[in-house]
Amino acid sequence: MTSTAASPEQITHPDGRVELSDPAVLADSRYGNAELAPTRLPERHWTTYNYAALWMGMAHNIPSYLLAAGLVAIGMNWLQAFLTITLGNLIVLVPLLLNSHAGTKYGIPFPVFARAFYGVRGANFPALLRAFIACGWFGIQTWVGGQAIFVIVGKLAGDSWTGAGAVGGYPWTLWLSFAFFWVLQMVLIWRGIEGLRRFENWAAPLVTVAFLALMIWVLVKAGGFGPILSQPSQLGWDADFWKIFAPSLMGMIAFWATLSLNMPDFTRFGQGQRQQAIGQIIGLPTTMSFIALVSIVTTSGTVVIYGEAIWDPVELARRFDSPVVVVIGLVMAILATMSCNVAANVVSPSYDFSNALPRWLNFRTAGLLTGVIGILIQPWRLISDPEIYIFVWLSFYGGVLASVAGVLIAGYWFIARTELHLADLYQVGGRYWFSSGWNWRAVVATFAGAVLAVGGAYSNPGGGPFPADGLIPFLKPLYDYSWLVGLAVGFVVFLALSRTGRLGARQRSAVVR
Repeated sequence: MTSTAASPEQITHPDGRVELSDPAVLADSRYGNAELAPTRLPERHWTTYNYAALWMGMAHNIPSYLLAAGLVAIGMNWLQAFLTITLGNLIVLVPLLLNSHAGTKYGIPFPVFARAFYGVRGANFPALLRAFIACGWFGIQTWVGGQAIFVIVGKLAGDSWTGAGAVGGYPWTLWLSFAFFWVLQMVLIWRGIEGLRRFENWAAPLVTVAFLALMIWVLVKAGGFGPILSQPSQLGWDADFWKIFAPSLMGMIAFWATLSLNMPDFTRFGQGQRQQAIGQIIGLPTTMSFIALVSIVTTSGTVVIYGEAIWDPVELARRFDSPVVVVIGLVMAILATMSCNVAANVVSPSYDFSNALPRWLNFRTAGLLTGVIGILIQPWRLISDPEIYIFVWLSFYGGVLASVAGVLIAGYWFIARTELHLADLYQVGGRYWFSSGWNWRAVVATFAGAVLAVGGAYSNPGGGPFPADGLIPFLKPLYDYSWLVGLAVGFVVFLALSRTGRLGARQRSAVVR
């Protein structure tokens, strides 16, 4: 393969991928380390299947299942829940693919990509925002996996395990299960990114089989699809449904809003744009629609069988008669949770924390830091109620991160026109240094988008931490559209400020001449 030099520091290959002509130019950079440096071309070998399997592994997990189950639990019927989730994932696929492009073209992770628009230092602002949300998700997934282990051992050991003395409102044996699952994931993290890729490749198909088995069991118990699909919506199709549809859709989009930012962490290893794009198009919408359908059928089936919507599959597993079925099912659930958790919620914050302290943290040590923060966030509180899970946790952070996505899309596609200079992303005083390492325009655009998106955050009385009239009452109507508001405002404000700044720079240059 022949290559053409785009600049003395970097080489552009015929397929459009770019790499440094001499990686040694970053050796003395205080803003780089082995994990943050651009991936060399021989190491970019992820295929279409790798990306499809990655998304299968990330989407087939209990919190994904809880999305659709939560919508059924708050009153939607199967069709309403399915359409809401499918539409949300088709929408989020757009910013996800737009931001993935830079990872494949330049071999850089998300925090380095963000330096092009926030500044070499300023990139820590969006990166740490993303990182702390990932820590929250890591904690949620670890709590869910710990619950599954708790139920498995309880089926085998009996009441002495499940009825153990309470600590902090839960049996001490549940805390022990939580700790064991946490350690298990730390071991996988320590194996690095290639160990993760191999794990995803074989875990993803097994998880698919497990969820199908759960749905089939419920179908048999409920007497087939008929009784399930005939369940009426508690909301109808009038104002009651549309009132809850918009915030629910924002929550569905927000579920993967984190990955819409940091997908370059994975696409940096891609063989080409075609491989990563097709793999993701195959992997995300189809897999999420599948898990949504399984979840909807299963949760609706519990209404027929038990007279109530059991939205938590671990709780549902407690009701199985056969210990063998419980153990097999929950082992698959544990694999699903670990597969998603390490890929979606450890890779990104590992790079993000490493970006903040590149001389002190690498992928492994930053991954351990993620695990610790994930415990401190107290995830058992975030997942305690479907309304808090969807309307508080998902909708709030989704609006904040959407403003970052708006800045990145405007910067990469409309200002930089997909052209970046790799060496300057790691240098003091280069073109991405801006003012003392910060680009104030990106920060202002992010704050503007975030405030308008979530400034009106509200909760129904007794249904969450926000006041019923909203944090900022006149912004309350925007909170139902938090993700779209954040994306649009971040995009428009950054584009306007950047173009105004460029025009001013040209005018000053003309005066000097």
